[in-house]
Amino acid sequence: MESLFLTSSGTSSFPLALLLLLLELCGSSASIIYARLRICVAFDSSRLEADPLLVKAARGEPVNRPPAWMMRQAGRYMAIYRKLAEKYPSFRERSETTDLIVQISLQPWEAFRPDGVIIFSDILTPLPAFGVPFDIEEVRGPVIQSPIRSEEDLKKLHPIDLEKLHFVGESLRILRKQVGDQAAVLGFVGAPWTIATYIVEGGTTRTYTTIKSMCHTAPDLLRSLLSHLTKAITEYIVFQVESGAHCIQIFDSWGGQLPPNMWDQWSKPYINEIVRVVKQRCPQTPLVLYINGNGGLLERMKGTGVDVIGLDWTVDMADGRKRLGNDISIQGNVDPAYLFSPLPAITNEIERVVKCAGTKGHILNLGHGVLVGTPEDAVAHFFDVARSFNFDSQVDGHAVGAPNLVA
Repeated sequence: MESLFLTSSGTSSFPLALLLLLLELCGSSASIIYARLRICVAFDSSRLEADPLLVKAARGEPVNRPPAWMMRQAGRYMAIYRKLAEKYPSFRERSETTDLIVQISLQPWEAFRPDGVIIFSDILTPLPAFGVPFDIEEVRGPVIQSPIRSEEDLKKLHPIDLEKLHFVGESLRILRKQVGDQAAVLGFVGAPWTIATYIVEGGTTRTYTTIKSMCHTAPDLLRSLLSHLTKAITEYIVFQVESGAHCIQIFDSWGGQLPPNMWDQWSKPYINEIVRVVKQRCPQTPLVLYINGNGGLLERMKGTGVDVIGLDWTVDMADGRKRLGNDISIQGNVDPAYLFSPLPAITNEIERVVKCAGTKGHILNLGHGVLVGTPEDAVAHFFDVARSFNFDSQVDGHAVGAPNLVA
């Protein structure tokens, strides 16, 4: 409904104050429209200000340098995080307590000033809110004591209760206030297939044999699970946007474990549905899709309708840009191991990646998360190099080859 009244630039095609007044006067019949419009106005108000650099790049708008952030940029490689983790040893506590979430999310922001501040959380965080309790053990990682492998198990699921995720909403609101328009606040979710791998397998796995066999032995059950997850994840995305996230990354981390034709059947349709609904309800919010091991899926990923495709480090950036074309933004894709190299080698690799990506529609990132043990000075250097670029506005932003880069 809101898209009928607000233009893409965030300006009103009808006096906004008058519109809200008219809706209020309409009484209870318009209360839902009124409430949703007020939410949209509250968090689309940033469109009346300068959008963060990362949001502009995600939309393919001109930028003077590549915005940069890192997956897992808050975490164990930082001494300040390790010290806090000693005091609060439970990951669930750290990722489900508002004050700790905000503190950890801001640690890399305060140290390195990235262009994106991603909320400290986990793709499994929303599971208890729709009926799937889990634990995180020191050695085994996430553990789901009661995997879903039957119709009876499926009955345990219920619609997502966003009140149980209040700490996520509270944290995003605080982060948005703390960061302002100096950087984009990023939310994220797991894609249905990836979340289903944990729920069916009972935790992490190297083989995915249980869920892959279910594709053939219990396809209707698996489709029902994926459909339920799709609805829950969609609501969770909208919740994050309404709480202040500028941009959302969808992690189909284990989608790359499927053959491409199987990904088309068991992952892509559910991502398509998420994107369709989110684009209707939050049309100004860029969506990023990342898959680990996505070299065989790039064109298929583009077909989901997301705004940005994240490339992992095994994809050559020039090849990725050529395959995806100039009408979509890309993210990545420096090998995380490069951050263990001498600083000049890191500089050279960043320059290569940026040159191959072009000067429009590129968000500089790693091709995977920051590795444990990564030197903090290397992370600082990564962001320093990103800030040193100056794109010549006369150069065709998507030309792969030799854009005029000054670093």
